[in-house]
Amino acid sequence: MSSNDDYDKLSPEEREARDKADRAREAAEQAALPYKWTQQLGDVDVTVSVPKGTRGRDLNVVIQKKKLSVGLKGKEPIMAGELCKEIKVDDSTWTLEDQETVLVHLEKLNQQQWWENVLTHHPKIDTTKIQPENSKLSDLDGETRAMVEKMMFDNQQKQMGKPTSDELKKAEALKKFQAAHPELDFSQAKIS
Repeated sequence: MSSNDDYDKLSPEEREARDKADRAREAAEQAALPYKWTQQLGDVDVTVSVPKGTRGRDLNVVIQKKKLSVGLKGKEPIMAGELCKEIKVDDSTWTLEDQETVLVHLEKLNQQQWWENVLTHHPKIDTTKIQPENSKLSDLDGETRAMVEKMMFDNQQKQMGKPTSDELKKAEALKKFQAAHPELDFSQAKIS
């Protein structure tokens, strides 16, 4: 039996307890990494601490389509490995801040997918629990915006006990069919 099946059988209190334990474990695993990271749908930002007084020329930072390495020249990298997803190399950058922090900005190739980790050999996060920041409808592309507006309309309709957009379309199609075929008896017809 999969853990999802187990999770579905838990009471709300048990789910909350498991979620809390999972978040605590995840936070501990992430805190143990030699870097901190955050993400939006389109990018990932990685922060790596280096010794105070470090200069850009002292660093060896390698950003490739599927690899990342950050460290001091002549020493073992602080972090190095295969990225969990591909990036746009030309749109990804790094900077040294206050001579003690390397900021690496990675532009995701697939900008509609959350990353479970930065490097494949590091612990994963549960991307199903990510709460993205609210965005404005105007920030969305036309197709996505139309889908979101439809979902919002359907939710409002359901809350008021009214038909959803799909149900309204079905009812309209049925009316047109009935008008086109007055010889048929539709008195018992139902829309499902």
